Amino acid sequence: MGIDRRTFLKGLGTGVAAAAPAGVAAGSLLLPGKVGAKAAAENREFMGVLVDTTRCVGCRSCEMACADAHNLPMPNGDASVLDKKRDTSETQWTLINRYKTEKGEVFAKKQCMHCNQPGCVAACLVKAMEKKKEGAVTWDDNCMGCRFCMVSCPFDIPKFEYGSAVPKIQKCSLCWEKLQKGEKPTCVEACPAEALTFGTRRELIEEANRRIYRDSGKYISHIYGEHEVGGTGYLYLSSVPFEQIGFRTDLGTIAYPEYSKGFLYSVPIVLLLWPALLVGVSTLTKREGEVRSKEGGEKR
Repeated sequence: MGIDRRTFLKGLGTGVAAAAPAGVAAGSLLLPGKVGAKAAAENREFMGVLVDTTRCVGCRSCEMACADAHNLPMPNGDASVLDKKRDTSETQWTLINRYKTEKGEVFAKKQCMHCNQPGCVAACLVKAMEKKKEGAVTWDDNCMGCRFCMVSCPFDIPKFEYGSAVPKIQKCSLCWEKLQKGEKPTCVEACPAEALTFGTRRELIEEANRRIYRDSGKYISHIYGEHEVGGTGYLYLSSVPFEQIGFRTDLGTIAYPEYSKGFLYSVPIVLLLWPALLVGVSTLTKREGEVRSKEGGEKR
């Protein structure tokens, strides 16, 4: 049985309203991710991970542990993969890249940043992307396949399973299932060099500042993710400017949902106009067919 436009829009609004905390305005249909993230932030501190790139030795234990924990293909263990910069994929949610910098080789972990106010969540029309109260940004199978989350992410993280008959969006979930049990993410537990520290954002920022001021000259005075795009769950320390280790430094401090307001407000209009456009095309096609049939009859 098909679903009419009114039923779809009603269901869409009901789903978002049901997921939103009490007191959230009806406008949450237009900005679901932003409103939800703010409400969660007011009720509970987000958890996160501090990545100290000065401690990372490039062992890639985090890659292997992540793959094992989430039933993903095991990454190529050959060290030659570090010869070129890699990106996360639908089958590899985290990875280590090696960079040649002014201070020698630096290794940096890459995965979803788990933004405080995620652009992917704000762009999702059916709440498949969600910012959990623990801080993780997750995906579920409510997805309708629009892939707005992919184009709205400033870090190019969500990946679509193009080769699958039942495709999903794949990315790091901050091991949300473990967070619910009070456990650390798998990558943190697997790191032998203690380059990864798990805790609340407040605790991690305090620890990062303590390291910067305690070890003068070891770090640049910048915690990446403290303010970028409104703040992220993953925070980074580095001995060199972040652009030297593959980080975008042009993102600013404004959360991405702020930029998407105009687009998100236009989406319901698109949903309403699209069926009308299809009806119009169908009507014109029928009229053209009737005219041709009439002309054919007159020629006879």
